[in-house]
Amino acid sequence: MPQPLLEIKNLKKSFRAPDGSDRRVVDLPKFSMKAGEQWALEGHSGSGKTTLLHLVAGVLRPDSGSITLQGEELTELKESQRDHLRAEKIGYIFQTFNLLQGYSALENVMVAMSFTGHAERGKAEALLRRVGLEGRLHDRPGQLSTGQQQRVAVARALCKKPALVLADEPTGNLDEGNADEVLALIRDVCREAGAGLLLVSHDHGVIRSFSRHLALRSLHSRRGVAA
Repeated sequence: MPQPLLEIKNLKKSFRAPDGSDRRVVDLPKFSMKAGEQWALEGHSGSGKTTLLHLVAGVLRPDSGSITLQGEELTELKESQRDHLRAEKIGYIFQTFNLLQGYSALENVMVAMSFTGHAERGKAEALLRRVGLEGRLHDRPGQLSTGQQQRVAVARALCKKPALVLADEPTGNLDEGNADEVLALIRDVCREAGAGLLLVSHDHGVIRSFSRHLALRSLHSRRGVAA
């Protein structure tokens, strides 16, 4: 059997609630995905979707459990080691894009590439052409439409040839036409790169377009601390 790309076991994460109690946000007994697979992560507000992505990315540490990415156990790594692993193996697409406003589209991608020590202008330009921005390489985010900004974010996430792409509501700020185009683009580019995709969405249409789903249930009757 080939080694899973991502394997999660008995993962738990809680946060301190305003009343001082511990509020469990993530409680995932088991999850596994193979290289190149595409999964949609669904759940109501408070079910821990974004928190789970942060745990997988190594931004947060779990209270208990294990997260293994390409055979490497994230929970055993120091913060600096998790940062390095994230830079090397994980691409992150945010709903709010998180682009550097003072930099051009090309510079945004090259800055992301520099974290791995290999900022190659030719590859950055090729990626931006691939996402349909060949004529907007030197435009800053404020000069781009919302859909174009998300395309820059897609190129930035894929520039390091990650093994896994995490997408947190990547179409949430787009109109229906742009949302359909960007979703197709994300899936196509991940498929071409051989990268696994774990995508969070509240849109049932988006969820239904995936053949693989991971459903998280809300652990509390009231809304949880994290989305």
